[in-house]
Amino acid sequence: MTRAFPGIFSVGDYRSEARRRLPRMVFDYLEGGADDESGLRHNRAAFDRWELRPRRLIDVSKRVQSTELLGRQISSPLVIAPTGLNSAFWPNGDLSLARAASKAGIPFALSTASNMSIEEVSRGADGDLWFQLYVVHRNLAKSLVSRAREANYSTLILTTDVAVNGFRQRDLRNGFAMPFKVTPRGALDGISHPRWLWSYLTNGMPQLKNFATDHASDTACQAAALRREMDASFGWDDLRRLRDDWPGKLLVKGIVTAEDAERCVEIGADGVIVSNHGGRQLADLPAPIDALPSISDVTPTTDLILDSGIRRGADVVKAVALGATAVMLGRATLYGLSAKGEAGVSDVVAMIVSRPSLTSGGDRLERGA
Repeated sequence: MTRAFPGIFSVGDYRSEARRRLPRMVFDYLEGGADDESGLRHNRAAFDRWELRPRRLIDVSKRVQSTELLGRQISSPLVIAPTGLNSAFWPNGDLSLARAASKAGIPFALSTASNMSIEEVSRGADGDLWFQLYVVHRNLAKSLVSRAREANYSTLILTTDVAVNGFRQRDLRNGFAMPFKVTPRGALDGISHPRWLWSYLTNGMPQLKNFATDHASDTACQAAALRREMDASFGWDDLRRLRDDWPGKLLVKGIVTAEDAERCVEIGADGVIVSNHGGRQLADLPAPIDALPSISDVTPTTDLILDSGIRRGADVVKAVALGATAVMLGRATLYGLSAKGEAGVSDVVAMIVSRPSLTSGGDRLERGA
């Protein structure tokens, strides 16, 4: 098979390319996790503990990966996850991700902490757009939800696991902040990565565009957003009100227990995203792939999306076999974005959907030794 980018054959290869192109401070923001980062390793190790047991001598000459998610048909059981500060990786990174998702026939979720606004992405990309909500300030949250509705986003994602920001030692050591702080070490780091530096100088400082519009002009909202201070009082009654206010599909992200998943569905959520935030909030949380079976047992008719740790097609097969309707791609597509822009994102998605592990299938899973 002819590769779009010679020498790149895996998500791991794209990770290496991203590491070469990005300054250390920026790559560490992409790559890093909370506390001692054991959660990152735990997420991947959990996938490795599950083994595929394929059934042989079945006609698989015609394979269909399309599935129904939230009432819509998508080409593969994939969603590009909401991630923040994507313009730090590639100019107009949010739009590159959204356009790659549209070309692949899968949804794209825009983060509250995006560098392009809700409206800019809606104007610049076709396809199924979702919006992920951080409740930083109640008035700001209402404004963001209203804007997403007016911009024709089909699905709202409430993220629930950032009541307190994760203790990310890499970011603290590097002094990572928005806007970027220019230090002698940071300047030297940028100069030693000329491709990234040129794009940064020609496209300007990434901004949190959703907090820099007339709709979000409240100075208290903007200050809280820039400090990433979330509303830690947001609770189940607030979720009920959000369900009443939002006419489209509603997902709740950050769920790792069957009890919470069941309660989300009872309140009216259309689905649950089983996620530990990619290991970026707490290290000592269940790996989503391990939490998934018990959640699937209590929500058998609900769409479940698995997030955190997907790197190859076999991971998708395992998640779907254990009860997920689809999975979210986060760091995997950001590696592609950081290395090659929109084309890199498309290539990562193509790698995952075209690998034999995602197309040959297996109908049983067992714990590995």
